[in-house]
Amino acid sequence: MLYTISHSWRSFIYSPLYPPFYSLYTLLIPNITIKSSPSNPQQFLTPISFFAFDPICSKWEPLPVPPPLSLLLRHPPFISRDLPVQSVAVGNRLAVVAGTTEHLAPALSRPLVFDPISRDWRYGPSVPVPRRWCAAGALDTSLYMASGVGPHFSTDTARSVERWDLSRGCDKWEKVSSLRDGRFSREATDAIGWHGRLCMVNVKGDTAKQGAVYSAEQDLWGDMKEGMLSGWRGPAAAMDEEMIYVVDESKGVVRKYNEETDGWVDVVESDRLRGAQQMAARGGRLCVVCKGGSEIVVVDVVASPPQMWVVEPPQGFNVAAVHVLPRMSRT
Repeated sequence: MLYTISHSWRSFIYSPLYPPFYSLYTLLIPNITIKSSPSNPQQFLTPISFFAFDPICSKWEPLPVPPPLSLLLRHPPFISRDLPVQSVAVGNRLAVVAGTTEHLAPALSRPLVFDPISRDWRYGPSVPVPRRWCAAGALDTSLYMASGVGPHFSTDTARSVERWDLSRGCDKWEKVSSLRDGRFSREATDAIGWHGRLCMVNVKGDTAKQGAVYSAEQDLWGDMKEGMLSGWRGPAAAMDEEMIYVVDESKGVVRKYNEETDGWVDVVESDRLRGAQQMAARGGRLCVVCKGGSEIVVVDVVASPPQMWVVEPPQGFNVAAVHVLPRMSRT
């Protein structure tokens, strides 16, 4: 309320003296449909736009212009699905880690990282084997890329797992313990950081899947518990790496995981959440990409009962992914 009536309060909120509040960071794509024939693959490259939503003033702001990034998201042979662009929030930064070129090859040999505080983009170290259709996620300040497909399918790549620790100023990826097999190269998925572990499944949605859990302390992979796996029926995210939430995309139900009972507890249900595509969690709120990317449903899971509202993307765009990070500093 003070923001709307006091100029000095507005200035204070955005000053270095005020702790940075959380904002939504999105990867946006034009909401157009490809209708032409694939005579030239380059015509299907989609420019990616990056915007942040300021919840205090309820406005979208474009991020500083990144290096050129046009990726293949839609192609006639893939009629029923978009090709993924994979991004991760790690150490209060946004990292774009994987995508597809017009030749159906990995598009990024190095992650592209945005820092909201310095307002700049930079490339991270080269990935030993560039890949797409991998599992990507974060634990604390470390970025992980697991499995996936390189320029050509390789069992070694499909089993490999790489880690980059952003906090140590490290300029290279470290190889960690490999997966037992290449089952996680079937689809682009999120690896969810939770209590020092990475949890991931190999297929999205409400369908049969396999799950794996990685212990960073032991550098060891194990099977996901049966209850956790059976309830993983849509996009998932962990609140501050403490509590895992999932959206049952077919029923529109948000659930949270109870490790003691190895079961899921219903939190809230809404038709708006049916068909949920991707989710981020932070500060007591879930941010869920819904309706083909035409809206972000925000769920306050701290409130009792949980509260829900919708944030619409900038006109002419759909949301490919959403993340929650501290607001950008003002220039």
